[in-house]
Amino acid sequence: MLKRGGTIGILGGGQLGRMMAVAAAQLGYRCIGFAPEGDTVLEQVCDDVFSNKWDDRAALAAFAAQCDAVTWEFENVPVSTAQAIPAGRIFPHPRALETAQDRLTEKRFVEDLGGTPAAYSKVDSHDDLTAAIDRLGAPGILKTRRDGYDGKGQWRIASARDAEGLRLPDVPLIYEAFVEFEAEFSVILVRGRDGDVRFWDSTRNTHVDGILATSVLPAGEVIAAQVETARSLARKVADRLEYVGVLTLEFFATKGGPVFNEMAPRVHNSGHWTIEGAVTSQFENHVRAVAGLPLGDTSTVAKAVEMTNIIGDAISSAQSFLSTPDTHLHDYGKAEVRDGRKMGHVTRLERSWACS
Repeated sequence: MLKRGGTIGILGGGQLGRMMAVAAAQLGYRCIGFAPEGDTVLEQVCDDVFSNKWDDRAALAAFAAQCDAVTWEFENVPVSTAQAIPAGRIFPHPRALETAQDRLTEKRFVEDLGGTPAAYSKVDSHDDLTAAIDRLGAPGILKTRRDGYDGKGQWRIASARDAEGLRLPDVPLIYEAFVEFEAEFSVILVRGRDGDVRFWDSTRNTHVDGILATSVLPAGEVIAAQVETARSLARKVADRLEYVGVLTLEFFATKGGPVFNEMAPRVHNSGHWTIEGAVTSQFENHVRAVAGLPLGDTSTVAKAVEMTNIIGDAISSAQSFLSTPDTHLHDYGKAEVRDGRKMGHVTRLERSWACS
C-alpha cells in the first residue's frame, strides 16, 4: 500500500492523466508525468512532467526513480516504454498494452476466452482485402491494426468496388464485417491488486463520426439484458491479464447477444460520468488499485445521468451548460482547438431527491 505523500508516475499527458492526477491528490499522493513535448494538459495539475521522447531510456530511468508506482493514461504508450519501468512498480502489467495495441491480437485473445468479436480478416495487401470482402461481405470497415482511435485509421467500405481504388497504407490492417446492432455500450471495471473486481453501470454510448458523443444512464432494456454476459467476459479478460486498475471493454448489443468491439486498458471516456454520478469515480478507483488501497463503491448515485463530450470550438460556449441545475463542466484546458478534438465534457444528473 502506497504511503501518504507517495508519488505516482503517469505515462502520457492528456485529459485522462489530468483527471487521474486530481483524484490522486485527493487521496494524498503526488503525481509526475512523462510525455513527449506537446499540448500536455497533465502538467497543469501535477508536480512535474518529463518532456522526453518515449525511447529516452535515461529520462525514463530518472522518472521511474522518483515514482513509487507508475501507470499510463492512454493505450498507445509504446510497450517498450512501459517495460522500461521496473517490474512490480507499473500497473497494469505491460502485457495489457501488448494485447490491446494490435486489433488482431486483441480479437484472438477475446475469442480464446469465449468472447464473440465482429467477423474479421487479416489484411496485408489488396488481394487480402478482396478475399476478405468475398468471405465476409460488404459493407465493412478496414482498420489499421495499431494506433487508431476516435475514428482515425478507419475506412468504411460499402462494396467491393469501393476497395478497388483504395490506396492501402503500408501498415498491418484488419477488415471487419459490419455488425447489425441495436445499441453500443461499454463495460468498465476496476480490479485491485488482490483480485477484487467491481463494475460500474453500463451506459448507452452514441458515436458521431467515430467519436463518442454521449453516454447515458439508464441504458435501456436491450443493453440491460446483455450486461451480465459482457461483464463475464470482461472479468475473464481482467483475470487472464492479472490486471490492476480500470479496464474497459466496448460492445455492440445485437439480437444474438453482445458482440465485442475493442478494449481499452485504461480509464475510459464513457466512464467520465462516474466523477459526479458514482460513489467512487473511475479515476479514484484506478488510483486506489495502483496504490494498493481498498477499492471504492461503484454504485450510481443518480436516477439518470448523461455525459456529453465537448468537441472542437464548442468549448467556446461550454460555460452556458452551467445554467442547467446539477450540471458539471470539465474543461480540459487544451490550448489548441481543432475539429474533432475532445476539449472537455459535461455531465448532467437527474436525482430522485430534491437538492437543497
